[in-house]
Amino acid sequence: MSAGATSTGAHIEGFEVPIHGSLGAPILLGGAPRGLAILNGTLAAAIGLGLQQWIAGIIVWAVGHSVAVFAARRDPAFAAVLVRHLRQRSYLAC
Repeated sequence: MSAGATSTGAHIEGFEVPIHGSLGAPILLGGAPRGLAILNGTLAAAIGLGLQQWIAGIIVWAVGHSVAVFAARRDPAFAAVLVRHLRQRSYLAC
């Protein structure tokens, strides 16, 4: 083995492991990020069951989930990016 083989990115026999694609994929629930989908469903259930506003709860869930799916199609990590942006807003202000 030459030292040049490792620095150029060549594969070394016996040190390759196939990795399944799902290990690098984001965790989505119905097409939306998992945490956001759970939060949206909990809010809709609180409105629908707790306040007994069934139609409003269904509308909140449908609109919230649709927006989350639309945003996740563009960037599956948008929720983490949004939280980071809101947390560091004053730090990065112009």
